[in-house]
Amino acid sequence: MLLAGDIGGTKTALGVFSEEGGAHAALAESEVHSADYGSLESIAKQFLTKAALHVDRACFGVAGPVLAGRAKITNLPWIVDQAAIAKELNLEAVHLLNDLEAIACAIHGLRPQDAETLSAGAPVDQGNVAVFAPGTGLGEAFLTWEAGEYRAHSSEGGHADFAPTDDVQIRLLAYMRQRFEHVSYERVCSGVGIPHVYDFFRDGEKTEERTEITERIATAGDRTKAIIQAALDPADSSPRCAATIETVVSIMGSEAGNLALKVLAVGGVYLAGGIAVHLLPILKSPRFLESFRHKGRFAELMGRIPVHLMTGKVGIAGAAAYGLKRALAAKAASGALPAS
Repeated sequence: MLLAGDIGGTKTALGVFSEEGGAHAALAESEVHSADYGSLESIAKQFLTKAALHVDRACFGVAGPVLAGRAKITNLPWIVDQAAIAKELNLEAVHLLNDLEAIACAIHGLRPQDAETLSAGAPVDQGNVAVFAPGTGLGEAFLTWEAGEYRAHSSEGGHADFAPTDDVQIRLLAYMRQRFEHVSYERVCSGVGIPHVYDFFRDGEKTEERTEITERIATAGDRTKAIIQAALDPADSSPRCAATIETVVSIMGSEAGNLALKVLAVGGVYLAGGIAVHLLPILKSPRFLESFRHKGRFAELMGRIPVHLMTGKVGIAGAAAYGLKRALAAKAASGALPAS
């Protein structure tokens, strides 16, 4: 059996999967707050002890670049190493994927309940596919058709330079440059970025807001969550929070469109990540797709690219799908299964 995980800066989700059940049928699963633990190994040990299940392999999607089987988790003081995990947990094999690579691996096993279409478009069969995931940070990946199947590719595109597209965003960039030497898309287009944009509208634009909302957000344990709630609550409206989220969604659309152009994602663009899911009502408004398609001479092409939002537990499903595939390949190579 396989231990699979989606390891993020905020949450770590683990599950045990079998070849018979597949990537959407966990035999046991758990989700914890990542920062409450000192390592992935400690979380995995606790989970497996409680689940009382034996696993012989593991596959984890991790928030950060994976180099030579090792990764430094973005937004966490963790180092994750395939060999160290295998030794600590007594496993035959451990595979690490960038978290966006794992999400990409889930796309072609999606069930109807795992995604919502924002724009049906006109997908090109076997065309490249892009993955854009604003969560705690901002992740980007893509898939290409190779040798009869899709192959996932990771990237760190979320850390590319932020490029403003209107006067407000130009002022936002100037404001952010006072705070950071390098202003990436992640700084203005993710869970860690939303408070920065809010501060810009508070301090730079002087956008109005009722005192009680200002105080609530200032004292919130999770400012991002509080800002989103205030922006989406029609009974307790906040012009400052609404302006924040409208700008963030516009930037999301622009950068998702940039990614689609760079990899020529005529097979579709898939959004993922907790922030995208929480902002679904705004993503359905015209602002996101208008920004996505605002690409000058390529506007017509952008209108034909399908856009979907993945709403299920796609990170762990992708890690499980990849891990189960590798397990079957290992069995076939060893002669335990006939090669297909």
